[in-house]
Amino acid sequence: MNPRAAKALSAMGKLGISPETVKPVLKNLFKLYNRNWELIEDDNYRTLADAIFEVQEEKLTAEKKEVRINEGSGASFKKPPSGGVPEDQVSSTTSGVQKGSSGTRIVESSSASANPTNEPRCFATDEAPSGSKRKKPVQENRFADEGNSSAQPKRRALRLVDESDDSDEGNRKAIVLWEKQPEENSPIFAIPTSPIPKASEKASYKIKKNDITNGTEKIKISLVGQTSSNEDLPRFVYSPENTIYESAYLHISLARIADDDCCSDCIGDCVSSSIPCACARDTGGEFAYTQDGLLCEKFLDACISMKVSEEKHYKFYCQDCPFERAKSAHMPEKCKGHLSRKFIKECWRKCGCNMQCANRVVQRGITRKLQVFLTGNDKGWGLRALEELPKGAFVCEYIGEILTNIELYERNQKNIGRDKHVYPVLLDADWATEGVLKDEEALCLDATYFGNVARFINHRCFDGNLLDIPVQVETPDRHYYHVAFFTKRKVEALEELTWDYLIDFNDESHPVEAFECRCGSKYCRDVKGKRKV
Repeated sequence: MNPRAAKALSAMGKLGISPETVKPVLKNLFKLYNRNWELIEDDNYRTLADAIFEVQEEKLTAEKKEVRINEGSGASFKKPPSGGVPEDQVSSTTSGVQKGSSGTRIVESSSASANPTNEPRCFATDEAPSGSKRKKPVQENRFADEGNSSAQPKRRALRLVDESDDSDEGNRKAIVLWEKQPEENSPIFAIPTSPIPKASEKASYKIKKNDITNGTEKIKISLVGQTSSNEDLPRFVYSPENTIYESAYLHISLARIADDDCCSDCIGDCVSSSIPCACARDTGGEFAYTQDGLLCEKFLDACISMKVSEEKHYKFYCQDCPFERAKSAHMPEKCKGHLSRKFIKECWRKCGCNMQCANRVVQRGITRKLQVFLTGNDKGWGLRALEELPKGAFVCEYIGEILTNIELYERNQKNIGRDKHVYPVLLDADWATEGVLKDEEALCLDATYFGNVARFINHRCFDGNLLDIPVQVETPDRHYYHVAFFTKRKVEALEELTWDYLIDFNDESHPVEAFECRCGSKYCRDVKGKRKV
């Protein structure tokens, strides 16, 4: 037997799933994924387990349908599968014990004291009691009391109880799944309203490209589409780094980096040193990263606050705004303001530390397992992680062509009604210190024709799970910098990655026409919702 197949059977066996059940599903999955074992093995064979659960669901649905047909024809009631009655006959009482369909019982409780650690909800994927039959993870419900405004958010516990355990009622092993309602005043860290894709949704995907990066990244990133969809593949050139289109001014040289703007005397890892080096000066004398390569929570929270509460932070207003000047050179409108953002300064080539220094995160490129997928909810293509991402993790950089604002405006005017445009990123995070910018220094990034996976990250008003942060690497001129995406909170595997474009849906003068927002957030700013895509 193939060693990888044997490992898959062993992994499912630990969950109580027999080889006879696994083999036909594994065979179909292997064929569906074009013999790509990596996609099957990802996240402890989660895709395989979900596919097995879906097959079992389909069998149960077929049995239920047969029962209904028999009842309608006056036939005797068919005996349900061993272990319980069909799910549609289970009572929905809010605090009690009911028989499940696989030798399990689901117990609900509204008590908040049962989990004194106040941990967020989790999935019962790998904690099944030893020797028990595998339990299907309970489909997470939405918040029980959406309108509750009390100080203590209500939570509900769902327990999977192992009926195959012969011990006493009170001693049977259980897996507790917690749900927590986000506090009304903390939308930044709220759990998104869009659920993680269900098994049935994932099972309908097929790989259309094994590596959308064409080998340009250190890690392969697959592209999957739905079997029932004829959505065209995105047409663009994949690029792992930003490229000047034509007129943008960008001067990179070692001579322009002053000695006090680098750490030439450092050795090894700067972050592990007891005394922060010169590269930490811009972040208040403390590094933005931890030794694990994550953003420090204090720095991350400060960056989030600047994005969601712009009115509380400093905005710079140009006397002669390059952005407005690009739209109308003769009669430019008044500057609408540019938020002065916090920057991360990474070590670079003139620094003495090595490439494993924890202050070199963005420049090392993508290291997380990502996948481009068809969302199936009118948002087109999207990006998701194939692994759980901790809070403050670097996901990817926004890559595109480096354009002047005038070039972007002219490009958009030519493409009106033709190409579907990717929303550009204006590099205005430090215009306050740049003085009066020339047209070739007022830059932006456009990923429509040249870009990386970041071009697929969909917009979500206010509570997206990603945050864009300016990062200075190879040049002290901050009219150009890198735009890096970090997680605002823990992100579950297969959860779509989103960020807030900060679109003003009422601004009809923006170079790119605002789209009809389909983010699904309860904080959605597109109140009209009648704009054309």
